[in-house]
Amino acid sequence: MTDDIAFMPATRLLALYRSGQLSPVEVIEHILLRLETYESGINAFVLYDPETALAMARASEARWQKGEPQGLLDGVPVALKDTLLTRGWPRLLGSRTIDPNQAWDEDAPVPGRLRANGAVFFGKTTTPEFGWKGVTDSPLSGVTRNPWNVERTPGGSSGGSAAAVLAGIGPLAVGTDAGGSIRIPAAFCGIVGHKPTFGRVAAYPPSAFGDVAHVGPLTRTVDDAALMLDAMKGPDSRDWHSLLDDGIVYRERVRKGAVKGKRIALSRTLGYAEPAPAVRAAVEQTAQVFAELGAVSKRRTRSRNRRCRFSRRSPSAASGHCCGRRSPKPWR
Repeated sequence: MTDDIAFMPATRLLALYRSGQLSPVEVIEHILLRLETYESGINAFVLYDPETALAMARASEARWQKGEPQGLLDGVPVALKDTLLTRGWPRLLGSRTIDPNQAWDEDAPVPGRLRANGAVFFGKTTTPEFGWKGVTDSPLSGVTRNPWNVERTPGGSSGGSAAAVLAGIGPLAVGTDAGGSIRIPAAFCGIVGHKPTFGRVAAYPPSAFGDVAHVGPLTRTVDDAALMLDAMKGPDSRDWHSLLDDGIVYRERVRKGAVKGKRIALSRTLGYAEPAPAVRAAVEQTAQVFAELGAVSKRRTRSRNRRCRFSRRSPSAASGHCCGRRSPKPWR
């Protein structure tokens, strides 16, 4: 089972905890081992904290042994993007301008909700400085790399979270997204990323990106994303834009959803960019799957004279602006 633990979805881990076949301590020990084995190649973490992780896992194990699990994610490892305030850990946002030696005694809404739901925190993932771009490199942590091909970027700005999930260093990770910072890494890494409705998941401190900035899950399965959203969503008095709980149980609703009759726009080129043959084939295969499920695919071609101003990226944007890297240090 050991080889399978790294890539088990959270839903499966919880089922094995419930049956007594697996322990949260066993899982986090395996996750920490993978982090220490593969982190030097992908640089996905700005810090990791085995002491805290093991303490949280042992507390979870004790609750499961008593038959009293805490919340939706008891014992499930979760990686947190380093744009989120997390009690006990610094929030450095990929920058050397923030002093780590200060009081870090507050959880942002999402870490607080995940903690209340029994999640096991083991580290914080990399972000470009202040989360401002679609690749993940920073003066603080260097370049984060894509586990599929370390010469490529995992995207950004939640590239560290996406790379960790892809590499089997935890089943769940938190990302933030204004202009694509969850969706880009999810696409580049081939995992599930979801940008929830604005306000559905409370955020604090306020983002410099205003009302386009959201917090959401990065996972390997849709079921896990729905489960994680259930744990993360809800209002918080510190976020005036946060919405009341909608009462939807997404982990159940996702199984009842259907695309039959829904219209899906399909553009193979966006009107200006011919993709690589493998990419085009994958998009067309996806469209075929939706069609088989009953969706109506509508082909769309964007006019060339309405070219997106971000369509031409500089070589530096494609490759990352920093060429250095460093190994994360245990936090203690």
